[in-house]
Amino acid sequence: MSAQRITDTPDEPGLTTFSIVRHGQTDWNLQHRIQGSTDIPLNATGRAEAVAAAERLQNRRWDAIVTSPLLRAAESARIIAAELGLNEPQNVPALTERHHGAIEGLTFTERQQRFPDGVVVPGLETRRDVVDRVLAALATLAAGRAGQCVLVLSHGGVIGMLLRHLTEGELPRHGDYIANGSVHDFQWENNQLLLTHLDATTRLPGDRGDAAATPVL
Repeated sequence: MSAQRITDTPDEPGLTTFSIVRHGQTDWNLQHRIQGSTDIPLNATGRAEAVAAAERLQNRRWDAIVTSPLLRAAESARIIAAELGLNEPQNVPALTERHHGAIEGLTFTERQQRFPDGVVVPGLETRRDVVDRVLAALATLAAGRAGQCVLVLSHGGVIGMLLRHLTEGELPRHGDYIANGSVHDFQWENNQLLLTHLDATTRLPGDRGDAAATPVL
């Protein structure tokens, strides 16, 4: 696991800190299937990963927890909230995973066979639309939670697209994965989101990657 500190901005009273956590593993993660808006629940490993994420977060202050409404994120959020003694997670629909339309349920290999590069995928949400809706949701949360630290349960695609947007495509690097249970830190300052900590899994040469990790699309 490699972790990269992007900035080292100290906590300030007016800043809202967001730590975005990827949900735990599902059976479709194991099968390398594209989930998107398909509502796949956690498996036993995923529940254990949510507990492990909570253990990593227990020595930090948290004022609230919010989540994508999809089962895999919402259950991860409930597990983490219970472990940390937080109130019931708030559902925020805009934090849901990218809608992948006709390729949901396919493996990455099947996707390339049916919709090779350059072929339009019916129902596929644009990256720009995903980033816009997620940033709008975080702006709303920040406006009501100035000075607070908020846990956010979301999805690998959402996290990856935010990272690309904020770093102008420099991160994640080639071969990086947004692993289940990984935690990525951000601050909302001067009406913009800043990346402060990247938690990415880097594949070693010859390694096919963790079945529970999702390549950033």
